[in-house]
Amino acid sequence: MAKILIVDDANFMRMIIKDALMKEGYTELYEASDGEEAIEMYDLIQPDLIIMDITMPRLDGLSALKAIKEKDPNASVVMCSAMGQESIVIEAVKAGAKDFIVKPFKTERFLRTVANIIG
Repeated sequence: MAKILIVDDANFMRMIIKDALMKEGYTELYEASDGEEAIEMYDLIQPDLIIMDITMPRLDGLSALKAIKEKDPNASVVMCSAMGQESIVIEAVKAGAKDFIVKPFKTERFLRTVANIIG
């Protein structure tokens, strides 16, 4: 089964994502609460997918995305944020994000995105 790293500074959001993934049978789920922790966790577990918020303390999601993609150009990252502004979506995709999900998201759409990336 795929390893998935969930990165969000809001604990309740990590739990919502984790619960949705667990109901679909994903069991290797890891969590980080900011971009710096996400980079450290990426090095440790080499996840198949990262689901990452954009607005976080210490290091934001876009900066963490760029750092992870610099280390591993093949890293699969889906950005997930309440900020749906077009410029942020474009910047995330240019930086290498596979997709962008706007919160609050529909669980079906979210799970379809995960399945499409992981296979």
